[in-house]
Amino acid sequence: MSDKTVNGKEPTLVILQMTGANDYLNTVVPYTNPLYYDNRPTVHIPPEQVLPINDEVGFNPQMQAIKRLYDEGKVAIIHGLGYPNPNYSHFRSMDIWYTCEPEKVSSEGWLGKVVRDLDPKGDNVLTALNFGRGMPRALSLSGVPVASVAQLDTYGVLSTLSGATRPMVMETFARMYAGTDGGDEVLRYMGQTGLDAQKGADILRSAAEHYSSTVQYPGSNPIAASLQGVAQVKLAELGTRIFYTAHGSFDTHASQLPMHTKLWTEMDGAIDAFFQDMRAHEAADDMIMLLWTEFGRRVKENGSGTDHGAGGVAFVIGERVKGGMYGLYPSLRTEDLTQQSEGMFGNLRYSCDFRGLYATIIDRWLGLDAPSVVGGTFEQLDFVERRTV
Repeated sequence: MSDKTVNGKEPTLVILQMTGANDYLNTVVPYTNPLYYDNRPTVHIPPEQVLPINDEVGFNPQMQAIKRLYDEGKVAIIHGLGYPNPNYSHFRSMDIWYTCEPEKVSSEGWLGKVVRDLDPKGDNVLTALNFGRGMPRALSLSGVPVASVAQLDTYGVLSTLSGATRPMVMETFARMYAGTDGGDEVLRYMGQTGLDAQKGADILRSAAEHYSSTVQYPGSNPIAASLQGVAQVKLAELGTRIFYTAHGSFDTHASQLPMHTKLWTEMDGAIDAFFQDMRAHEAADDMIMLLWTEFGRRVKENGSGTDHGAGGVAFVIGERVKGGMYGLYPSLRTEDLTQQSEGMFGNLRYSCDFRGLYATIIDRWLGLDAPSVVGGTFEQLDFVERRTV
């Protein structure tokens, strides 16, 4: 198990997945590079709209709150992320990021292993919490309880039942599954999942009931609603260490400019409100947030959007993050892009293995053994200092 942070609180991690492959070049824009405009005559950000970081790159104009946090030294930009022999399927590439297994298919998620190491006995069914429908494979590991919530106030097993009916049905449910020590593995897994959900449901609903904030989250914004849910649970101090949510789709093959603008407007507004909320409650110093996507997008546009790429970008945000840029921004020169002989021509090359990003967070922030989670030793980054008690 991990040590406590300097201020006596357990470190928490919030992960926001940009599902569908966020366009690297229109997020951290190489606005003074003529090759960018040569490859993107239509699908580009005009240089006068870019929020400059330096005289070479800048943020997408919708990322004003993230730019402000960057200027405060609270945002790390991780350039050129990827893995060897990139896969251009959304599902397979996400799976690789979920399991840290580029060479084989695995059912063991990296965050599932993290939760196992944080809570070896599984004492707290709320150690990890996903906001959204379904369960990301990153959180999957046999024997590790994880709650997945669409809405806090309706979370639970058979939550639409009320009155005297629900306790009777829940008692029957518990009896059905409590004794499944042998037999069908799927039945046993489903039963344990249901029992874990039952156990955590009332606790989670109380988090929403006791939450109070002066911060106004953007309305009609699904990722803002999810991050407000994260805030509610974190402030309830239920022992949740890993929060997961996602937004998208960032799969902008067509109509990219309006789609990408909407997505980043929603993301930036949600992240802004969330960090304001955490700061207002003095709850920001023990938390970092990771934004990631399964791959970047093609350097050359297709006329209306961009197709699947390789090297991508991630962001780590938090009070204890050492802000700045880490890694090298990939070259846009034709000879430096992926070649047809490698499976696809015209994509940004990765220079930083994503497992090194994970390892940094696991080791330095959560205080756990990284190689056993990511499957080896990978170069770490300096965006967060190793914690000391």
